[in-house]
Amino acid sequence: MASVHESLYFNPMLTNGVVHANVFGVRDWVTPHKMALLVLLSELGRAGPQLGLLERRRLNRLLLPLLQGPDMALSRLRKAIEECCPQLAGSVHIRLKLMAEGELKDMEQFFDDLSDSFSGTEPEVHKTSVVGLFLRHMILAYNKLSFSQVYKLYTALQQYFHKDEKKDGADENEMELTNPEELDGKMEKEELDGPLREEEIACSGPLSQKQAEYFLSQQASLLKNDETKALAPASLQKELNNLLKFNPDFAEAHYLSYLNSLRVQDVFSSTHSLLHYFDRLILTGAESKSNGDEGYGRSLRYAALNLAALHCRFGHYQQAELALQEAIRIAQESNDHVCLQHCLSWLYILEQKIFDSCVLLEHSVNKSLHFGLPYLASLGIQSLVQQRAFAGKAANKLMDALKDSDLLHWKHSLSELIDISIAQKTAIWRLYGRSTMALQQAQTLLSMNSLEAVNVGVQQNNTESFAVVLCHLAELHAEQGYFAAASEILKHLKERFPPNSQHAQLWMLFDQKIQFERAMNDGRYHVADSLVAGITALNSIEGVYRKAIVLKAQNQMSEAHKLLQKLLIHCQKIKNTEMVIRVLLSIAELYWRSSCHTIALPVLLQALALAREYSLQYLASETVLNLAFSQLILGIPEQALNILHMAIEPVLAHGAVLDKGCAMFLVAKCQVASAASYTPQKKIEALESAILNLNEAKTYFAKVDCKEQLRDVLYFQARLFHTLGKTQERNKCAMLFRQLHQELPAHGVPLINAFK
Repeated sequence: MASVHESLYFNPMLTNGVVHANVFGVRDWVTPHKMALLVLLSELGRAGPQLGLLERRRLNRLLLPLLQGPDMALSRLRKAIEECCPQLAGSVHIRLKLMAEGELKDMEQFFDDLSDSFSGTEPEVHKTSVVGLFLRHMILAYNKLSFSQVYKLYTALQQYFHKDEKKDGADENEMELTNPEELDGKMEKEELDGPLREEEIACSGPLSQKQAEYFLSQQASLLKNDETKALAPASLQKELNNLLKFNPDFAEAHYLSYLNSLRVQDVFSSTHSLLHYFDRLILTGAESKSNGDEGYGRSLRYAALNLAALHCRFGHYQQAELALQEAIRIAQESNDHVCLQHCLSWLYILEQKIFDSCVLLEHSVNKSLHFGLPYLASLGIQSLVQQRAFAGKAANKLMDALKDSDLLHWKHSLSELIDISIAQKTAIWRLYGRSTMALQQAQTLLSMNSLEAVNVGVQQNNTESFAVVLCHLAELHAEQGYFAAASEILKHLKERFPPNSQHAQLWMLFDQKIQFERAMNDGRYHVADSLVAGITALNSIEGVYRKAIVLKAQNQMSEAHKLLQKLLIHCQKIKNTEMVIRVLLSIAELYWRSSCHTIALPVLLQALALAREYSLQYLASETVLNLAFSQLILGIPEQALNILHMAIEPVLAHGAVLDKGCAMFLVAKCQVASAASYTPQKKIEALESAILNLNEAKTYFAKVDCKEQLRDVLYFQARLFHTLGKTQERNKCAMLFRQLHQELPAHGVPLINAFK
C-alpha cells in the first residue's frame, strides 16, 4: 500500500479530538480511543491470572480488530468489552474516569507505567508482538508530543469520556420512559448491529496509515466477496472523500472509490477515480520502487487496459477498442507477455460484439497455459464453452471441456472459478432443457459455498455465480408450481444482493418473469401487461417477447404478429437461436388462432430444424407437440398420437408443470379424435383412458393455478362423461366449469384452436 501523505505527520493539528504527532518516520498518533485501548491492555495484564480461558480467548479475538480498525465511541468500545468480560469493562471505565477527572500528571504517570510492561526476565508483553508494537508506537508518539499537544490530548480525553457519560444519562432517561417490549426490541436491534462491524463505523477525522490500509483492504475484500456487509455506496464514498481530503495522493483510496462507483453504475465518477488512481500511483513512485525503471510503463499499460475494461462494461465499445490498442502498443514495446494475454482476452470480448470468432479465444487459452496463467486460461475455456453451447455443440463435449478446466481449478486452488464453472454447467443444462441436471448442479454449488470462509463472518457466496444459480433455482421451483419456495429464494436473493448491488439485476429480471407467468396463468392480462415495462428495462428482447404474448392472449393478433416478426428479424441478426425458436412457435400459434393451419406447418418445421441443429432438446420436444396439435387440427389424430410418444417423455421428465398439463391435454384430445373410428367397446376404453389423462392434466393446471386451462379441461371431461352416460360425474364437472366460466371472461376462440 502506498504511504499516507507525509504532510499528515509533519503538521500538528487537532481535528475531532485527534492529536497528530510531529514525528519524522512515525506513522501513528495518540487519540483518546487509543488511550482507552492502552488502558484495556494495562488492565488485561493486571487481571491476567484471574481471567478464565474462555474470557481470555474472547478478549484476544477482540483485540486485533480494535487495534487495526478506526476509532470508535467509548460506549461502543465498552459494550464490546462487556460482551467478553464484564468485570474488565468496569475496571477500564473506572481507570479512564480517574484519568479524565484527575489531573494532567495522572496521564503522564500512565504513559510512564506502560514501559514497565516490557521489563523483567518474563515481560507481560513481547516487544515484537502485535500488542507490543502497538504499545511501543503509542509510547514513542506520546514522548514526541510538545507540551501544548499533550494538553490538547488531555482535553480531548476529557471530552471523549464526558460525551460517553452524557450518552449514558440520556439512555437511562429513555429507558424509564420506554415500556419493556419496546426496550427488548431496541436491544435486539443493537445486538444485531454488533459491536465488531468496523466497516459500519464512521471515520472521525484522518486515519493513520495502518488504519487507512486496514479500512481500504477490508472494504475491498467485502466488495468482492460479500457486498452486503460493506458500507453503503454513499457512506463509503463519504469516508473515502474524508480520507482523500487529508491525503489526496493516496492511490489505493482512489481505486476503492472506482470500485464503489462501479456498484452504482456511475460511469463519470468511476472513470475519474480510475485515472486518478494510476496518476497517483506514478506520482508516489510506488510502482518504480517495486519494479525498477519498468514501473512507470507498467502503470501506463495497465491503466489503459483497465480503462478499456471499464468502457466495455458500460457498452462504450469504440472507446474501449481505442484504449485497448494503446495498452497493446505499450505492452509490445515493453515485451510484457502477461499484459498482452489480458489484452487478448479483452480483444476477444470486443470482437465478439461484432462477429463470433473462436480463433482469438483459442489462441488466448494456449498462450495463457504457456505463460503459466491458469486463471486467465480457465476463463478462456469457460468463454469457449459458452460460445460452443450457443453454437449447438453436444453437451457431452462441453462437459468434457469444463472437466479439463476444473482440473486447473483444483490444481491451483482457484475456488472462485470452481463456482463459475458450476454456475456455467447449471446454465448449460437449462439451455438444453435438462432441468433435473440443472437442479443438481445448483444444489452442488450451494453446498460448496458454505465450506470456504474468506474472512471471519464473511462467506464467498455473494458472487455473480451464486446469484445466477439462485435465480435458476427460483425459476425451476416456479415452473414446478412451488411459488412459495420460489418467493423464499427471491427474498433471500434480495437480502443478499440489495437493489443497489451490481448483481441485483439478475434477480430483478427473474422476479419479474415469474410474476408475469403467474399473472398469465391466472388470466390477469392487465397485470402481466404492467410487468412488461420492468422486464423490458432489464432485458429488451424478453420484454418485447412478453409484450407479444400479452397481445396474443388479448386476441390482438395483427399487433402481436407485427411485433413477433420484428423480434424474429432482430434475433436472427444477433443469432439468439433460443428466442428465434420461441418466436416461431408463437407465430405458429397465431396462425392456428387465425385458422391458417397449413401456413403454421412450415413455421413449425423451421423451428424443429433449428432446435435439433442446436441440440435444444426441450424446445425440440415442445415443437413436436405443436406439430402433433397441427396434425390433430388437420384431421390425422392417429399420426399425431404416434409423434406424441417421441416428445412427451422429455416434457414429463424435465418440463414445467404447465407444459406437462398441456401435453397430457393434447394426448387426451388425440385419443378422443382417434376413437371415432373404433369399435364401441374399444371406443369406451379410449374415452376412459382420455379421462384419466385429463385428470392428470387437471392436476398439473391446478398446481400452477391456470384457470383458463382448467376450464377447458372441465368442459372436455363433462362432454366425455356425457358420452359415457356418467351423469353424476358430468354434473360435477359442469358445475365446476360454470364456476370458472363466470369468474373468467370468455376468450372468444374455439376450444380446439389453442394448444396452450
